[in-house]
Amino acid sequence: MAKRSIRIGIDVGGTHTKAVAIDNNTNEIVGKGSVMTTHFAKEGVARGVVESFQKCLETSNISPDEVIFIAHSTTQATNALLEGDVANVGVIGIGKGGLEGFLAKRQTRIPDIDLGTGKFIHIDSEFMKAKEMNHDSVKAMIQKMYDQGDRVIVASKAFGVDDMSEERLVAETAEEMGMPASMASDITKLYGLTTRTRTAALNASILPKMMETANSTESSVRSTGVKVPLMIMRGDGGVMEVNEMKKRPVLTMLSGPAASVIGALMYLRASNGIYFEVGGTSTNIGVIKNGRPAVDYAIIGGHRTYVNSLDVRVLGVAGGSMVRAGKGGIVDVGPRSAHIANMGYACFTDTALFEGATLYHMQPRENDPDDYVAIRLNNGESVTITNTCAANVLGILAEGDYARGNVESARKAIGLLAQEVGMSIEDTARAILQKSTDKIKPVIEDLIAKYKIERDQIVLVGAGGGAGTLLTFTANDMGFKYQIPENAEVISSIGVALAMVREMVERTIPNPTAKDIAELKKEAKEMAMNSGAVEDSVEVYVEIDEQAQKVTAIAMGSTEVKTTDLMKNCDETEAVQIAAESVGVDPKDVELEASNGQVFVVTCQQGSRKQLRVIDKKGFIKIQRSDGGCLRTTMANVADDLKKIWDASSNFSSEVRINPDVYVIAGSRVIDYSGIPEYAQVEGLIEAELADKEPDDEIILVLAKNALR
Repeated sequence: MAKRSIRIGIDVGGTHTKAVAIDNNTNEIVGKGSVMTTHFAKEGVARGVVESFQKCLETSNISPDEVIFIAHSTTQATNALLEGDVANVGVIGIGKGGLEGFLAKRQTRIPDIDLGTGKFIHIDSEFMKAKEMNHDSVKAMIQKMYDQGDRVIVASKAFGVDDMSEERLVAETAEEMGMPASMASDITKLYGLTTRTRTAALNASILPKMMETANSTESSVRSTGVKVPLMIMRGDGGVMEVNEMKKRPVLTMLSGPAASVIGALMYLRASNGIYFEVGGTSTNIGVIKNGRPAVDYAIIGGHRTYVNSLDVRVLGVAGGSMVRAGKGGIVDVGPRSAHIANMGYACFTDTALFEGATLYHMQPRENDPDDYVAIRLNNGESVTITNTCAANVLGILAEGDYARGNVESARKAIGLLAQEVGMSIEDTARAILQKSTDKIKPVIEDLIAKYKIERDQIVLVGAGGGAGTLLTFTANDMGFKYQIPENAEVISSIGVALAMVREMVERTIPNPTAKDIAELKKEAKEMAMNSGAVEDSVEVYVEIDEQAQKVTAIAMGSTEVKTTDLMKNCDETEAVQIAAESVGVDPKDVELEASNGQVFVVTCQQGSRKQLRVIDKKGFIKIQRSDGGCLRTTMANVADDLKKIWDASSNFSSEVRINPDVYVIAGSRVIDYSGIPEYAQVEGLIEAELADKEPDDEIILVLAKNALR
């Protein structure tokens, strides 16, 4: 039998650590391993990572030499900050003399960082003039900081993003002395000295803890005979090699929700939508836009940082949320969950135990309200009513859904509550889910507004064991389509297994030229390759924030050339069908406007708007826009043709001009220039990035109008 190529993904959850093995050629799940998360082990959650991995190999007869990729999400960074398991930080500010030095000294002297949990990161600050720095003076300064209790060093120089030499001197000297160090300009390339320094201090504070667990995990994985690099999931949805994580551990925050998003995106063809991860206690809600999860700066203890992570909202309502009720009706649902109250769900209980059962009210934990509902069974034990029970009563869970339970038991439990509140069983179940949905809807509306997602394109995408419980009801209530992927309960582990390297470079550049943007894209690509991505697989897209004068280049790539083939190639007929389903029209009303055999541009008229979908050969919707169109052209004519349709696609109101978004299809590539606002920038990038094309090579230009703001 031919040797398989296996990808291993391990997700560290609050309760379980789950490993999934995926055949890289068929995308089939060929193995699973689950253990209880080892929060209290000497090695921390790292032990569970290794145990679940070993269990996955053993139970599925996977040989270590078949493993081509292994990665895990981690809660270590988040937990270290929440629990205050941090080292004292010594910050060495660097700058010139005079006024500039005075400002730099003040901006790098940051106070202790309040972690928002009653815990703090203690920070000592010193300042050095760049011209007075040498190996001996830096060594003396680090020794001084060590003597006062600092165990990690941060080097932060004014305008260090332009010249890191002094920061590098500090880091190298600290390393010689056996102290971990963070260079502020290595964490982020954005100006803003105070925020840059604070972000580096956060990173430095967890370095000792993270390096210890990273080394332990890596050596344990190596001992199994696996030779490929150990990758770590990042909070922005990418992965990086463990050696990169040892330098920038703060980037791993929120890697659990990130893993779920990536898993859902790989299994579904969602382009624009709202993402749900529904657990037993909480629900994470985020955004998918243009096929990518929305990323924002993390706020830690009320402090803005330059740490990029998924823009996730966490709500205390989920599949296991308990019900509060009184004579007047349903009071609330959550935030207390059955798991935290140490009670079972009524819908997963033997029906016979409800004969003679009684409803009572209780206070699950100290300081909780005393009107939470529980049911005392005829064997003396107690269970509770949850959102999952209500969903089972209403029959909204699909066959095989992870949350499907005993409907008759759920009806008997909610029947007892219905008698108290004076409603039918169905109306009581509906009221429970409506209370939960009413908490979710404002969050969805806020995300729709923030990311300017067109409502007619929104799909609610679910993951987690409780997805069917809340997602289905919320989607129906708000009038949105929804999707729940296969294997939703282990989607996070799948996401880790299928994740790609993701690197981001941000710079403050007023009026960037095409050359500036091209250089930034090149730097981002090189960073992705340094983090383990194969050159041929790397794609880079750019976002420009004119108001903040910020340019961002994001590079994504696979850790091997043969990226996972999730689905068979689709043809023109299937592309039309996919587009029709996305728009919600009959396929006969859809037109295939352009194709090069590898990418399909499909349009249809919907009222006054022309809906556009660009679909790749795997059937993924790469672009999903209203008011869009396309034009076939050649490299020789691209500049002239781009100018014509650029002007035709611009919106005008008074003296305001809103330029369109541009995408270029060249072979199998769909190049996204949607974040670039000026014609000269787009035209220059096309010329630079497609320089290897012949003059008569055909490309397809896709433009989409942007609404006036």
